[in-house]
Amino acid sequence: MTGITTTTLADGRELIYFDDAATAKPRTAATTTDHRPLPERGEPGEVRFDALTDEWVAVAAHRQSRTHLPPADQCPICPTTPNNPSEIPAPDYDVVVFENRFPSLGPAVGPVPSTPAWGTTGSAYGRCEVVAFTPEHTGSFSGLGEARARTVVEAWAHRTDVLSKLPGIRQVFPFENRGADIGVTLHHPHGQIYAYPYVTPRAGVIGAAARKFYDGSDGRQTLTGSLLRAEREDGSRMVMEGENFSAYVPFAARWPLEIHLVPHRQVPDLAALSGEEKDELAHVYLDLLKRLDALYPTPTPYISAWHQAPLDDLLRPPATCTSS
Repeated sequence: MTGITTTTLADGRELIYFDDAATAKPRTAATTTDHRPLPERGEPGEVRFDALTDEWVAVAAHRQSRTHLPPADQCPICPTTPNNPSEIPAPDYDVVVFENRFPSLGPAVGPVPSTPAWGTTGSAYGRCEVVAFTPEHTGSFSGLGEARARTVVEAWAHRTDVLSKLPGIRQVFPFENRGADIGVTLHHPHGQIYAYPYVTPRAGVIGAAARKFYDGSDGRQTLTGSLLRAEREDGSRMVMEGENFSAYVPFAARWPLEIHLVPHRQVPDLAALSGEEKDELAHVYLDLLKRLDALYPTPTPYISAWHQAPLDDLLRPPATCTSS
């Protein structure tokens, strides 16, 4: 079982250690205390309502001062050393999740205005977390062992469960950007989790389509399950099939490289996966990323996004797939 230890950084941000199941590390105050003289956390930024598209837009000008592609000896998510007092106080770790020092959303949580119109603004409530996959500064998710990948999956599921219960949160969105070409600002292998106070446009479209399909079916079929069955029957775009997960190139792919990785059992989010399903997810996700890396002479830049059901009764179908 994954070991979990929670602590706080010098400015009050939460940090959680997730230890590999076979190598749980004892945590003491000496290895979890952040001694940096950090400034107090700022107030949330602003969200503005775009009446033209019926969308909320987060305005986060303070992120202009965030760390950008630092050298290895100044990496903020490497383990702390005497010469580099980083965001992670421990001298070693397996997987760590912590609140972003330069968040687009948060640190306070709450709802956005319920009846927005042109000119409506609100506090950028929510939560932005960083997920460090490994203490190693170089590499990427595809280079992790299965035990470490399984720990990351457990961290995703844990944070999905916790963040979904915060006041005002309507969508939890884990994602990873890999490669400077795709816009990463830290070389260290990591991902992020955003907990939004509103449903983002893409999730809203998918959720509405899933609800419409379910309401028009016999009450037993879901949209993502139906799509998976159709792709498996066609077979021409299937990438891999496992006991609990399959991956395919969607019929209406929007990108030169696009793959959907979905569970066979209908679940709303990562937190709803069983232990066996999490085990297989760690295995097949690693396999999928390694296949992508084999396409070109250099590592393939990508964005991996885990689309979970919105926390909204009007958009959340009774059961839906998690996809990447």
